[in-house]
Amino acid sequence: MANTGVRLLRTVFSHEKSISWFPGHMMAGLREMRDQMRTVDLIVETRDARIPLSSINKQFEQVIKGKRRVVVYNKCDLAPTSIQDTVRKVMETRNQRTLFTDTNINKSVRQILDVARETAKSDPMRYPQLVIMVIGMPNVGKSSLINALRRTGLNRGKAANTGAKPGVTRTVSGRIRVLESPAVYLVDTPGVMIPHIPDPITAIKVALTGGIKDNIADDTVLADYLLFRLNRLDHTDYSTVLGIERTDDISEFLQLLGTKIGALRRGGELDTDKTIQFFLRAFRQGRFGRLCLDELDESSVKTFFISNMEDAPLSKNQAQKAKRAAQRQRSLEKARSKNLK
Repeated sequence: MANTGVRLLRTVFSHEKSISWFPGHMMAGLREMRDQMRTVDLIVETRDARIPLSSINKQFEQVIKGKRRVVVYNKCDLAPTSIQDTVRKVMETRNQRTLFTDTNINKSVRQILDVARETAKSDPMRYPQLVIMVIGMPNVGKSSLINALRRTGLNRGKAANTGAKPGVTRTVSGRIRVLESPAVYLVDTPGVMIPHIPDPITAIKVALTGGIKDNIADDTVLADYLLFRLNRLDHTDYSTVLGIERTDDISEFLQLLGTKIGALRRGGELDTDKTIQFFLRAFRQGRFGRLCLDELDESSVKTFFISNMEDAPLSKNQAQKAKRAAQRQRSLEKARSKNLK
């Protein structure tokens, strides 16, 4: 019988193996961003409100180099509203203006258009048209944000491809108009991962929110960390939503859940993969309520910036792979150009 009391909850989650996912199109995308930066007036750096610290990519600091920037925490409908003041204060110490958005709500998205108008009107001679580049890690909702801005600003339809999996946008896009007067254009970019995330737990959080392809991460580890985090937050909604008893043991949890949803093979054997995917999908869809996976107390924030925000150069192998992929990308683009002539 399951231990319904959960007398001893884990206080620490130990995992030493980090996750690396930095395909070549990301390096190519960074180069394209850098090449286009001189034509860009404003940066909208998109992050995931469920992981306000873990969705920061240090590499962008080298690319944007002092450009005017607004940090947008997207998917705020999936994170507790109580974190917003704390996150704003943290980012203010780093001189970063911060907004929170839900792409399903026009009023929420309009905040960004207001910043664009404010910037354009501050110096009409300098900004006869305003160009905004939207950047961020994979699957933080950049393309959804662009489509929402276009819908809100021009009452027009979808302009950027979207998807639940990371890596849908693979190249820097052309300009997408989102306001008529003043004239404001957006440039979409590929989601760019950190080549090496030094903290394995940070990597797990990014993978849990869909920023790393599922076949790259160990799904059992993701499910175990999610269970640990739900219990640490005393977020017992998961037990009610799933209709199972509360537990802190991942094997017991998967057996309970698999039995509940009928994820069993012949002979009653648990279909572990199916059960884990059900659990992860429920979290990503917000079925367990609003959650923040990052610790935001003063000590944790300080530790994060010390351990995660140091420059992390590419390894020799990563650099070579990225270079080859970038060369393939350029060859493909040349071939497409010839076909269009």
